[in-house]
Amino acid sequence: MSRPIAAWNPLDWSLTHGVIPYGVLVIGFAALLALAVSRSRHWWSRRLPCAVVPAVGLTVLLQITVDDWWQPFPDGLPHRVTFWIGIGILGVCLAGFRMPPLPWRGRAAAAVGAAVVLVMSASQVNRHFDQYPTPRVLLAPWIGRTEALTIGKDPHTLAAPPGRTLSEVWHKPAGLPAKGTISTTPIPGTKSGFKARDAYVYLPPAYQASPRPLLPVLVLMAGQPGGPADWVNSGGLQEQMDGFAASHEGLAPVVVVVDQTGSTWSNTLCMDSRIAKAQTYLAQDVPDWVHDRLQTGTGRTAWSIGGLSLGGTCALQLAVNAPQVYGSFLDISGQDEPTLGSHGKTVDTAFGGDEAAFDAVDPLHVMARQKFPDTAASFVVGASDGEYGPQQQKVYAAAVKAGMKAKFGTVPGGHDWNTFRAGLADNIPWLAQQTGLIR
Repeated sequence: MSRPIAAWNPLDWSLTHGVIPYGVLVIGFAALLALAVSRSRHWWSRRLPCAVVPAVGLTVLLQITVDDWWQPFPDGLPHRVTFWIGIGILGVCLAGFRMPPLPWRGRAAAAVGAAVVLVMSASQVNRHFDQYPTPRVLLAPWIGRTEALTIGKDPHTLAAPPGRTLSEVWHKPAGLPAKGTISTTPIPGTKSGFKARDAYVYLPPAYQASPRPLLPVLVLMAGQPGGPADWVNSGGLQEQMDGFAASHEGLAPVVVVVDQTGSTWSNTLCMDSRIAKAQTYLAQDVPDWVHDRLQTGTGRTAWSIGGLSLGGTCALQLAVNAPQVYGSFLDISGQDEPTLGSHGKTVDTAFGGDEAAFDAVDPLHVMARQKFPDTAASFVVGASDGEYGPQQQKVYAAAVKAGMKAKFGTVPGGHDWNTFRAGLADNIPWLAQQTGLIR
């Protein structure tokens, strides 16, 4: 059997499995060994220890800075990631201490060796998170293309009658495009004042038809650090949604990937607090913009919200704090409560130490005092995720107790893009069922 044509395109070669990452690993260790070994006794007695000690110290300092002081994201650096960052630092330190007595050619060789070690380090970190599975994804900010957003209103629309799904009354017209479109667009914080980065909008093939079917809407959020582009690039959003549409005569949800943090390293907690009015943005500004610019299904049963990691926590928050907007949600590897790194820091920063104000919007507290019999929930986590797995189980149990139509599932992987991609792929049919697209 011949290989798929895409497999011959270097842009589609795997950076996380197979020949490339293992080749980089072998060459990288060879470079590290070459930097670490010398015939000079002076090297072994003085220069090598002088390189190793600061490398270890800088690695430890980095982890302490990130996990304990800076806390740019709720979960700390995984030990495997810290190890590989440390290897990269070690390569640079070894090269630095080798250079002084060497001629210019030797110094150039040491610099190249350090660069190779850094590439190996970055490759192994990428293998852990699987954020850049191919060169195409890695280069997406430069080679990726988007299309102009279709914002005109069609005078003829198609809605499902009571008791029936949209797919049961839809008939695919001739000449319908085989694939949907991805566009970027600003969604202003008109009511919230929130300054968000541009959103990505996926419109399925059926959106281009006339009469236009009133498709359901999925509001999707990435994690932190991150942004809306992550779902499009690392998450393969268009490929996933186009695949579903191809099996359903062009029908798929309209997907709006929004920015709930404002920047790569920010964390708004998806709440209305001293930090930002992020809940108002997600519960009012985003739906208002969609209703104004697009033609979609209306009402909470046609709207779902989802996300990964911090975005998954946000999806749960919006589902229980704005149930009039979102009738279903997908929580992939989310947390059991919104956090800036610790409960105390979260309450102090966001609410000035007011525990009651935090409890008023914290999902576990909301579900403990309120029932949600008309909300559908899906919780997904990596089977080997020892940190977020127990938290997801806790939230799932609370959702069931609150009367939600909830389900819990695991997919192979940890807290990485293998899990996030699979979590969405497994739940696209479920989301389509909850929003009345298919039976």
